[in-house]
Amino acid sequence: MDGTGERHPRRWLILVVLCLSTLVLVVDNMVLTVALAPLAEDLGTSAQETQWILDSYILVFAGLLLTSGGLGDRFGRRKIMIVGLALFGAASLVATFAAGPVELIAARVVMGIGGALIMPSTLSILITVFDDTERRKAMSVWSAVAMIGLVGGPVLGGALIAWFWWGAVFLINVPIAGLAIIAALLLMPESQGPWRKPDPLGAVLSFAGMTALVATIIELPRAGLGHPVTLTALAVAVLGLTGFVLWELRVAHPLVPLGLFRNRDFSGGSLSLTLVQIGNGGLLLVLAQYLQFVLGYTSTQAGLAFIPMAVASLLANTAGAALGQRLGNRTLATTGLLVMAASFGVLSTVSDGQGFTTLAVGLALLGIGGGLAMPSAISSLMSAVPKDHAGVGSALNDTIQQMGAALGVAILGSVLSSGFGSAMPASAPESAKRSMADALAVPGLGDAARSAFTSAVSTTFVVSGCGVAAAAVLAFLVLRNHKAAPADRTPQEPEAAGVAA
Repeated sequence: MDGTGERHPRRWLILVVLCLSTLVLVVDNMVLTVALAPLAEDLGTSAQETQWILDSYILVFAGLLLTSGGLGDRFGRRKIMIVGLALFGAASLVATFAAGPVELIAARVVMGIGGALIMPSTLSILITVFDDTERRKAMSVWSAVAMIGLVGGPVLGGALIAWFWWGAVFLINVPIAGLAIIAALLLMPESQGPWRKPDPLGAVLSFAGMTALVATIIELPRAGLGHPVTLTALAVAVLGLTGFVLWELRVAHPLVPLGLFRNRDFSGGSLSLTLVQIGNGGLLLVLAQYLQFVLGYTSTQAGLAFIPMAVASLLANTAGAALGQRLGNRTLATTGLLVMAASFGVLSTVSDGQGFTTLAVGLALLGIGGGLAMPSAISSLMSAVPKDHAGVGSALNDTIQQMGAALGVAILGSVLSSGFGSAMPASAPESAKRSMADALAVPGLGDAARSAFTSAVSTTFVVSGCGVAAAAVLAFLVLRNHKAAPADRTPQEPEAAGVAA
């Protein structure tokens, strides 16, 4: 909306810019998973360096989300998003022609900074440009585009590597970021909250605490809780986040208004999203391995296998935008989460000798449930955020989902690994009990390994289903069933609108 309370005339074109900005982040994260093997071979990276190529981005991105949301509220969300796009595009260009692992890791760090500046700005601009009657529809489009990137990323990555070389997965970011910058400058209004004194100590504590927390989650399944690295990261996370909360409660102008969590819609939406992301976090990791190791799919075929989920999600997003006006956030979120839980029940019936039909049904149900639930849960969460805190509210949403997804990968990865090891024959080598790839390399162990891995996948999906079912119960009990109100055509105060035409 513009400064007079009227709908912005270019709001749907602005939504295209926001979708482009989100798409470049989602696609980049997904295509890199496909490019790691040829990248490591060409650059001669060690296993540790390869892991840092992945982790350096995640650590910086997660650590800076809250700070970047606050920066957007203070200095302008469009401005911060454009800076982020410029950093992301420039670092992608450096990564494209990286001559060694150190240069690539440095580029990934800068990409993480750019991504952290982009992500909160997209959602915060969306909720300030669209009013209550259109916000759900816009959020459904935004969510659908993210789903397209999630599913299409591995397919695009496989095609780029097949036609060109691994650097193409980074080079594709450059024109998309450039187009988004130009469109943002031409079409998008600036929006920001009222000026507040910066909170540098809060920014430092949030960065230290969140980065250490993600590092703990990453190291826990690899090294175990007793490892010095894990213990050090956990100690820094506890001290940093505890200090952050105590400081934010006493400072006059906090980076994050923790009072938001007193609102049922915000706290209920936050916890529901966390549980959903824990349930979904390891889905792509687990299912991609099942498709390739057990069913023998290539990486490109594994990416194409997620098409039923993408199509179903797009259809459900469209239906949910209309149904949400009549049914309300709680009803739609609870229904969607129950459908998602049912989808994990279907996926848990996988076997090592079956075709694709069961997987297609399960993935389609997952797409339907996610298309109904996620926009409603996010809409409920963001509806509780005042316009002058839209940036940090969006950053909290992103942080919650990032933490949930990271926890999901760690928890479900551990369930998968332990389930696989315990189901393997006692006579199998220890290395084969820890790695499906190693097990397949042992002569005569292939059938037993596939059966053990399938059993572990089934158990993992049961755990995922329980997490999503818990989220459904929580959404029903906590969320309020707000329905869309008629469009408010009265002028708003500048503090409420937070938007300069």
